Amino acid sequence: MNHFDYKNGELFCEDVAVADIAKVVGTPFYLYSKATLTRHFQAFDSGFSMIDHITCFAVKSCSNIGILSLFSGLGGGADIVSGGELYRALTAGIDPKKIIYSGVGKTEEELRYGLESGILLFNVESEQELQRLDAVAAEMKMKAPIAFRVNPDVDPKTHAYISTGLAKNKFGIPIQDALDLYIQANEMENIDVQGISCHIGSQLTLISPFVETLRKLKVFTELLVEKGIAIKYLDLGGGVGITYDDEEPPHPQEYAKAIQEELEGLQVTLILEPGRVIVGNAGIMVTKVQYTKTNHGGEKPKHFVVVDAGMNDLTRPSLYGAFHSIAVVRQKDTPLQTVDIVGPICETGDFLGKDRDFPLVEQGDLLAVESAGAYGFTMASNYNSRPRVAEVMVSGSQFQVIRARETRESLIQGEIIPQFDE
Repeated sequence: MNHFDYKNGELFCEDVAVADIAKVVGTPFYLYSKATLTRHFQAFDSGFSMIDHITCFAVKSCSNIGILSLFSGLGGGADIVSGGELYRALTAGIDPKKIIYSGVGKTEEELRYGLESGILLFNVESEQELQRLDAVAAEMKMKAPIAFRVNPDVDPKTHAYISTGLAKNKFGIPIQDALDLYIQANEMENIDVQGISCHIGSQLTLISPFVETLRKLKVFTELLVEKGIAIKYLDLGGGVGITYDDEEPPHPQEYAKAIQEELEGLQVTLILEPGRVIVGNAGIMVTKVQYTKTNHGGEKPKHFVVVDAGMNDLTRPSLYGAFHSIAVVRQKDTPLQTVDIVGPICETGDFLGKDRDFPLVEQGDLLAVESAGAYGFTMASNYNSRPRVAEVMVSGSQFQVIRARETRESLIQGEIIPQFDE
């Protein structure tokens, strides 16, 4: 359930008309419902209320500090993959002891920042990272709390680009190699082995890959205990999918029930890294029709709706071939026409939707790109020197800009015209 609904043919976010926000903010912009964000977080988190757990929101999916602060107030932590995400999480008020740091390429500076901040765990993804972290911790006269990210070689049945748990993926340590690294780490003076971690992919629509993964981790955890290595935390990652088109992902409560049943007998704190499942359907992107055009010359005419949002604003359709439903903000009683909805970027791959049966629209009409709350703004760029768009949050009958639209001046911030001595 989300709080984007039509009232008398007009799209509302909670109790605010989307068109009214557009008049004030301009287009394009991302729009989030606070009520939906809250409901989705609580629905996910409450599913695990019977066991010791930490819900660490995946910052990479939606990193605005206004949203992170909301989740912090609901008791949430953060799953981060960069020093910048750590800064965002801390700025938003998230408890460092609820922050876990994943990612295959952590720099020395980032490791130092994590240690200084007192985060809960580093999810280590290679032997060289372990050695680097040990050296940094020794230099700082600290012990670094770690889990190894184990790659269980489980097929998540998702898009190849967002699969992370197969042997051919860059993430983690193959499960058959991990035991030796755990033994090595357990003997290091500046390393504190506390957990085991994995993440098999994103936008999963089946529970079975999670269950298969957990079963492998349970066997491996028992092996670690036999070697005298105690495990406090089991990080199962994230990846539960949402409905973009006709997918039927598991309900978070159903997912929680299956995981809790498999965890029986393990005395660990469960760490979860939900992202898309919480924010995906809590946000839309609003864009305005600039032109309509028809190209002739092929087997049949090709119709285009050109809008002011492009692949730099929402890259998923171009990058993954991902589907997002697109709707008119004001419902129209007009015939349907098969169109491509495209942006202004100088790339043929710049599209939001292809071959959509869509009501006839005109210049100035507003469109809503749905399910855009996850991996929308966070993946946006300044390609074609386009300022990144505004982000807005609605709460009941109020709305607030939580990230101002960038300006032309901000595009060249930090750049200079060089002056060399001739």
